[in-house]
Amino acid sequence: MNLLEVKNLKVHFPSKNGLFTRGQERIKAVDDVSFTIAEGETLGLVGESGCGKTTTGRATIRLIEPTAGTVLFDQENITAMSGPALRALRRQFQMIFQDPYGSLNPRMTVSQAIAEAIDAHRLAATPESRNARIDELLETVGLEPAHADRFPHEFSGGQRQRIGIARALAVEPKLIVCDEPVSALDVSVQAQVINLLQDIQQQRGLAYLFIAHDLAVVEHISHRVMVMYLGKVVELAEAKTLLKAPKHPYTQALISAVPVVDPDTKRQRIVLPGELPSPINPPGGCPFHPRCPIAEAHCKTEIPALREIAPSHWAACHLAT
Repeated sequence: MNLLEVKNLKVHFPSKNGLFTRGQERIKAVDDVSFTIAEGETLGLVGESGCGKTTTGRATIRLIEPTAGTVLFDQENITAMSGPALRALRRQFQMIFQDPYGSLNPRMTVSQAIAEAIDAHRLAATPESRNARIDELLETVGLEPAHADRFPHEFSGGQRQRIGIARALAVEPKLIVCDEPVSALDVSVQAQVINLLQDIQQQRGLAYLFIAHDLAVVEHISHRVMVMYLGKVVELAEAKTLLKAPKHPYTQALISAVPVVDPDTKRQRIVLPGELPSPINPPGGCPFHPRCPIAEAHCKTEIPALREIAPSHWAACHLAT
């Protein structure tokens, strides 16, 4: 059963140029994106910086207001909700941010940061039960209850991210949007945090939307992977299938840049020409055609549909087979 259904999501921002704003120019950060996440599933979301990954994640849980589209969470339309109804449902979906220090109030102790969420949703009847809940959450993420009275600056980056995870878990959500949660951490710490997220998922049946630019990390934690380019989904498939047999030229280029552990294995690097086009004025036809090594004439004029090329494998490319 699908926990989350995103249909034709669009997020467009007004463009500001110098001292003047041209009303007709809009930044198409997310442009007609659709996907689903099942209960207990991890959907990886990858792409270059500026492709719309973070905006997609934030719009999905209404941290950013969508321009158009529908988001169904547990079969309830959260894009049509406001006020008390939305606030009541918010405990079901939480977010872990990229910067583990910037997401924590430096003036709050760990205990106060976690208690804030518990108190907001009235999840503890007494101060004693709240403190017991905080201790339990700290132990869940691998920290000591004695750490509760410390401030964020007293912890390492990995420990601060664990605090962010504990805070997200405090309201017992069903879905967590993980916005590049390990990109600011050392490689050894990244593995610890990824393993922690997987353990928590198995214990609690959580679903994740895992946003990252590192395909190796995404492959390790995700059941399926969705690739975005210039605000659009260009490929969606099972994680192992996508890494072994990518169909879209952009996905092929991304995978060619992933380091290979086996020294006897050689992978030809695909270097894309040019730069990512501006989302203010995206190219006509296929958005990838200016950089695509196999583009043909009709790619410049016809927008490719996201079609099922193989069972459970979707790609938005005229030439993919």
